[in-house]
Amino acid sequence: MRIRPIDLVDVLAYLVVLGVFIQLFPAVLSETFLLALLTAVLLKAVLEIVLRVKKRIVGRIRSGKTLTVRVVNVAALVLVLPGSKFLVLELVALAFGDAVQLGGFLAVTALIVVLMLARGGMRRFLAKSEQ
Repeated sequence: MRIRPIDLVDVLAYLVVLGVFIQLFPAVLSETFLLALLTAVLLKAVLEIVLRVKKRIVGRIRSGKTLTVRVVNVAALVLVLPGSKFLVLELVALAFGDAVQLGGFLAVTALIVVLMLARGGMRRFLAKSEQ
């Protein structure tokens, strides 16, 4: 897998958002800047995988020819959406222990929503600047 410039932009955007969350929410903490950077890289990797899985499931929902196929894929999507938040929490705990904490389910959900908004905003900004 090749690292693209947009991947580095994503990591820097994630780092900024994570830094803001660390400053604003006491439940979100990172003991050092390096750990925050490594957490941003981990978040980038996990969220890219989750986005691919979600896109694949949505594609199956749209292309499903029978109601059963669509219902099964909607159920899978309903499981993946909150499951991805728990995955992020567990991977961060496994990788960094108590040195990095992303708060609980609601805090990590808010963090991921803001990360996705920052990612989308940066990509739109860069696409406009290329034109």
